[in-house]
Amino acid sequence: MSFLTLFTIVIFLVTVISLLNERFFRIPNDIALLLFSFTVCAVLKIIGIVFPSDGLLQAIDSLSDFSFESYLLDGVLCFMLFAGAGKVHFNKFTSNLKSITLLSFLTTALSAALFGALFYLASSAFGWNMDIWVCILLGCIVSPTDPIAATGIMNKLGLSKNVTTVIESESLFNDGMGVALFVFIKSIVTNMGRENFALLMLREVLGAAAVAFAVSGLLLFLMKRSHKPFNHILISILAVSSIYVICEICGFSGVIASVICGMTFSYGMEKMERFLKVVDKDDMYSRFWDVIDGLLNSILFVLIGLTVLRITPSAAMLQTGIAAIIAVLISRAVGVALPTAVSRTKKIPGGYSLTEYTVLMTWSALKGGLSLALVLSTQSALPSATYTLLLNATYIIILFTVIVQGLTTKKVYRKIEQHKANRIRKESDLNWA
Repeated sequence: MSFLTLFTIVIFLVTVISLLNERFFRIPNDIALLLFSFTVCAVLKIIGIVFPSDGLLQAIDSLSDFSFESYLLDGVLCFMLFAGAGKVHFNKFTSNLKSITLLSFLTTALSAALFGALFYLASSAFGWNMDIWVCILLGCIVSPTDPIAATGIMNKLGLSKNVTTVIESESLFNDGMGVALFVFIKSIVTNMGRENFALLMLREVLGAAAVAFAVSGLLLFLMKRSHKPFNHILISILAVSSIYVICEICGFSGVIASVICGMTFSYGMEKMERFLKVVDKDDMYSRFWDVIDGLLNSILFVLIGLTVLRITPSAAMLQTGIAAIIAVLISRAVGVALPTAVSRTKKIPGGYSLTEYTVLMTWSALKGGLSLALVLSTQSALPSATYTLLLNATYIIILFTVIVQGLTTKKVYRKIEQHKANRIRKESDLNWA
C-alpha cells in the first residue's frame, strides 16, 4: 500500500469521525478518533477471521504493516512536542518548576520501577514467567503521559493556570525521561551492555538543552531580521527539525530538546512582538502551529486505533490487561504522592491537599502514541511471546486511560473540587472557632 493511499484512508477516517462526533456524540475529538477508528478496525479484523477473503486479509495486512514507531519517533514527534510546548506559559512554568521537575523525572522513574515490581508479582501469580527487567521495561514504556491527550482534556476543565501548566509541562518533559529509561533498561534486557544511568541522563538532558538553546538562539536571531510571518514559520520548522536530528546523531534526547525549543521560540516570539514591534497581524505563526498540532494529533489517534490490527487476541489478554491497568494506576499514584510528600513543598499547585493532588494527577495521566511506539520498537529485540504480552498490555492501558479516564476526568475533577471546597470550609470554621 502506497503512502498516499494510507494517508487518504487516515484522513478519510479523521474527517468522517470528526464530523460525526461534532454532530452527534460531542466527546473530546481525540478520544472519538481513537474510539471509532479502533471499533472500525476491530470489526474488520473480526470479519476477516469469521469470513476470510483474500482481498480483506490483504488490506488488513497492508494497514498493519505500517511502521507506526518510525512515523512517530523518526517523523512527527518533534513537531508535535514543539507545538505543545509553545502553548506553555513561561512565567507559570518557572514558578512551578519544582513540581514539574519532580513529576517529570522522579515520578516517572519511580512509577516505572514500581509498575515493574507489581507486574512481576502478577506474572509470578498467573504463571507468565516474565523476567523482572522485562517487567520494568514495560514500566518504562507506560510511565510517560501523553501530552496531546492531557492538554486537550485539561483545557476543557477550567483548571487554574498553575495546575494546567504543571500537567502540560510534566506530560511534555516526562517523555524524555521515559525514553531515556527505556533505552537504559532495554540495553539490560538485550544484554547490550549497561551504561551508568546517571551519566546517561546527564548527557541526554544537558546535551539536549545545549543544542536546543544554541540552535534556537541562532535562529531566533535570524528571525528578528525578518518581518514576514511566513519566514518566521520556516525558521521555526528548521529549528525544531534540525535540533531533533542533531540530538539523535549525538545521542542526546531529541524529545527534551524539542520541548525546550518550543518554549524558547514561544518566549522569543512574545519578546519580538513586545519590544521589537515585529507584529504578526493575522497571527499566522500561531495559527499555523495550531493547525499542524491539530492535524498531526488527529492522525496520531487514528493510527493508534488502526494498530489494533497488529494485536493478537488470546485467552490471557483480559487477565494481562486488568493486571496492567491496576499496576499503572497504583504506580502512578505512589509516584506522585511520595515525591510530593517528601519534597517539603510548601504549597501544592492549585491549593490541593496531597490526596486531592494525587488523585487528579493520577487520573489525568493518559497514555498514548509514545508508549505505543516504544513497545512496537521492541519487536525485534524480544521473544515473540514476550513481545505479544507487552504489546497487549500497553495497548489495553492506552485504551483504558484515553477512553475511560479521558471521558471521566471532568467528573473526577468536579468531585475533587467539591472535596477541596468542603475541606477549606471546615478549616475556616475551625480557625474561627
